[in-house]
Amino acid sequence: MPDPQHLSLAVGTGAGVRRIAVLRRPGKAPGLFWLGGYRSDMAGGKATALDRYGAARGLAVTRFDYSGHGSSGGDFLEGTISRWLEEALVVFAATEGPQIVAGSSMGGWLALLLNRAIRAAGGDRVKALILIAPAADMTEELMRKTFTKKELKSLEERGLVEQPSEYSGEPYPITAGLIEDGARHLMLGKGIVTGCPVTILQGGRDRDVPKEHALKLLAHLLSDPVTFTLVPDGDHRLSRDQDLRLLEAAVERAIADAVPPQPSLEL
Repeated sequence: MPDPQHLSLAVGTGAGVRRIAVLRRPGKAPGLFWLGGYRSDMAGGKATALDRYGAARGLAVTRFDYSGHGSSGGDFLEGTISRWLEEALVVFAATEGPQIVAGSSMGGWLALLLNRAIRAAGGDRVKALILIAPAADMTEELMRKTFTKKELKSLEERGLVEQPSEYSGEPYPITAGLIEDGARHLMLGKGIVTGCPVTILQGGRDRDVPKEHALKLLAHLLSDPVTFTLVPDGDHRLSRDQDLRLLEAAVERAIADAVPPQPSLEL
């Protein structure tokens, strides 16, 4: 298989323009489209595992960094769900044919929003969703509602909350702009129609997106086929070898659903 192509796409207008770094592996359909989590990048374990899977099977694979992440331009502190969704839609538009969209943590929420926006515009290229520890409505349910009084005061006075992170020596910045914008995209509270099969992979020991949150999302998916897999000893990352095998199995099922077997011709 040829190496992935490095692309740089311009998103936004005027002072809001940012360059988005994309890695696109050429291949056949259905393509695999990756959406990473908050403060993660396209070189992470699950993203690269998905790329290896696609390379081994000749599938197209697209992954990218949101603005303020990884190799993309832009200021992380200016990031919002609206901004990152806009970037995801532009990168998706650069793909061709049916796609299986996989998203981790915040990327799971963005995958749902991306699919909704595409279908609202009359598109149907998303053939399956694979959501890993999906952080739907995270700005409200997993951030604002969990803030201490001290953090709420910091958000009001400084426009910023900084929390310790077990994944980095740097604090975890959460801006008032992110929280306020996230309220425009809340999905929980009413049924969610995806129009395609959904797979959810969830770690039982996930402290960032608890299993109860994933089950809450599951209760909103009432109209489409859903497969829910709980990994009892899994953490938030779900990037161990056994976890990645679960991800590959989910992709294989999604491909089988997206490309039904052709009937054999009898002579």
